[in-house]
Amino acid sequence: MQRIRSVLIAFGLFAFACSSASAYDPSPLQDFCVAIKDFKNGACSYRRFLLFRPKQAENTSNPDGSNVTMINVDQILGLNTLGISLVRIDYAPYGVNPPHTHPRGSEILLVVEGTLYVGFVMANPNNCLFTKILNPGDVFVFPFGLIHFQFNIGKTAAVAFAGLSSQNAGVITIANAVFGSNPPINPDVVAKAFQLNKNVVKYLQSRY
Repeated sequence: MQRIRSVLIAFGLFAFACSSASAYDPSPLQDFCVAIKDFKNGACSYRRFLLFRPKQAENTSNPDGSNVTMINVDQILGLNTLGISLVRIDYAPYGVNPPHTHPRGSEILLVVEGTLYVGFVMANPNNCLFTKILNPGDVFVFPFGLIHFQFNIGKTAAVAFAGLSSQNAGVITIANAVFGSNPPINPDVVAKAFQLNKNVVKYLQSRY
């Protein structure tokens, strides 16, 4: 009986380890593995790496006043299994990259132009906010999975580049997820969670 129990515990730990490992990018088993479209992380194509050139500046005429250009495995198939990706973020004056999180990666941000007010919030129960004002050449790190943001506090446009520890880190914009889900979250749930009037919640949901 003791041996059976030990085997079951060992099997459970192995299963847990496997399930935990699957949450991250796979470790490469070769020098590189250029992804075949729609078969990322699996079959490899040894054709040349693809080159992606982001435009010099992206359109920031939207409610947030920012534009994020993703440069991940969807644009460069050669990033498959390498566990890295890049984004370019353009900010209009007083534009914001709103509070969001990356479910599959940490982020390191380099400011190229402008002045940004950036920050992230620790997990419950502390919910401690860490912020800094960044100028060109400054670098800031956003830890894995934590809610973070960037805000252009200058009167001119700003540009930043960010490296991510995943070939496709994903992004969850908090406001979009809460107020713009499809189908919508029951307004009673959101009203109670955010301590808002139900009509305010319905209005915000209509905006998204």
